[in-house]
Amino acid sequence: MGQRKEPFAVNVGEIFDLVNLNPLGARDAEPNPLAEKNITTFAIEVPAACLTRNANSPVIGAWQTAALPRSRVLSNNPSFGKVTNNSGDFVQVSRLGMPLVNEVVIGVKDKDLFNSSKPKGDAALATYVTNPTLPAILALLFPVTAPTNIPRTDLVATFATGIQGVNFLSDGQPHEMIRLNTSIPATPAVQQNNLGVLGGDNAGFPNGRRPGDDVVDIELRVAMGALCHALPGTFCTPAQAPSGNLPFTDGVLQDVTQFDTLFPYLRAPLPGSPNGPNGVGQLP
Repeated sequence: MGQRKEPFAVNVGEIFDLVNLNPLGARDAEPNPLAEKNITTFAIEVPAACLTRNANSPVIGAWQTAALPRSRVLSNNPSFGKVTNNSGDFVQVSRLGMPLVNEVVIGVKDKDLFNSSKPKGDAALATYVTNPTLPAILALLFPVTAPTNIPRTDLVATFATGIQGVNFLSDGQPHEMIRLNTSIPATPAVQQNNLGVLGGDNAGFPNGRRPGDDVVDIELRVAMGALCHALPGTFCTPAQAPSGNLPFTDGVLQDVTQFDTLFPYLRAPLPGSPNGPNGVGQLP
């Protein structure tokens, strides 16, 4: 555990400003707004054999949550390191699995429900995946066409069950989480395709998530029907996704060259002083 340079890349302001960007522009058109941030990182290197039951069950799933004490009251007599009186059990207040599902896919009115739930209850929120709003918004804003294969079984596979032959793990119900097929060998860094499975690299996202996978571009393309073209007839047909082969992007590039080649891969944190020898900027 410790500080590392923020590894995620996303054109976050423009995405949440009603997709105020050129979704068909250059993949490196914009600087990464998160490039000068640090994060607290839990980095654990574990042999694959320790994660699976046996060779016949190579796919694992994972998600993370955050919880707070049920009751928090500001103290009338605070001391160093203790400004609140906490009581009660811990209550889950946040949940993350597949990137941007919480932020973009789940509707505002159900975000608190999603944040307090576990994957086993995701069937109650499946409509956000089977009938997504993002493709319709893109079709309203830009000269592109939203996929017509409703319900979107291609998105259910991507976000909630895994893809057959890649990282399928399901008991018949949707469970939103990161899935990894540990039997698929890792691709050497110099050979990685930052579009993961869409780029023909089955060791990449959505089969797990490597630091250099451009998950925002991947998810934009899948949302607009890329799997209808990559796996025609499996979930849908190319005719049902007229814009599915277009190179959708948020304009902020993510690739393996932005990371170290050895564990923990995330680069050393940026210094606290922006004007030091390794600073990231100058004071105005």
